[in-house]
Amino acid sequence: MNIDIKKLQINSEDKTLVDLSFNISNSTALIGQSGSGKSLTLKALLNLLPSSLKIEKSIESSFELNYDSIGFIPQNPFTSLSPMTKINKQFFCDDEKKKEVLKLVDLDEEVLNKFPSQLSGGQIQRVIIAIALSKDIKFLLLDEPTTALDIKNRDNIIKLIDQLIKKLNILILFVTHDIESIRTLCENIIIIKDGYIVEEGKTSEILDNPTKEYTKTLINSTFKNKDFRT
Repeated sequence: MNIDIKKLQINSEDKTLVDLSFNISNSTALIGQSGSGKSLTLKALLNLLPSSLKIEKSIESSFELNYDSIGFIPQNPFTSLSPMTKINKQFFCDDEKKKEVLKLVDLDEEVLNKFPSQLSGGQIQRVIIAIALSKDIKFLLLDEPTTALDIKNRDNIIKLIDQLIKKLNILILFVTHDIESIRTLCENIIIIKDGYIVEEGKTSEILDNPTKEYTKTLINSTFKNKDFRT
């Protein structure tokens, strides 16, 4: 599978906020400092940008990009579910599909009869992933999906996502500040600054031998301190 983003440009009234062209043929990370355009890029691909912004995009894909083929894992799982609704009612698929995807994320069917407040953070994130998978997606967008989790749950969720993308042959675009997660999940990496690509290539090559000063600074200081967000 392949997604070729020939042009993705986002403009405000007086400024170009994002101007990117890149290819996704495997698991890909998108990183940069706060305000670099990561979240805008994800929202543009999900058609979630406000009408005040103008978007121009030209995308070719080996499959049809639509609501059913794209999944999204947001930054904060605790605000992604309705607190007053049982998990069973938060899926938009039949009961057999619910059971199938819950099994994929290692959750018992009993969670369907619980409210979000009755689940742990790790369980809630697994529910979010299961909901995304219930559409038989081919492309998964992840916006720092482990930020709100403790270290143990973070590691478990990253391991789970790694297993799922390999088992289900899913392309991912992964926004995160966690360098170890990038090493685990992503074959390729794209570094952006002020809406433009600074450096891109194989994850191991760029993380171990960055050529641009911005990338070096990002890896040596920002990643270690983990002090930036989308």
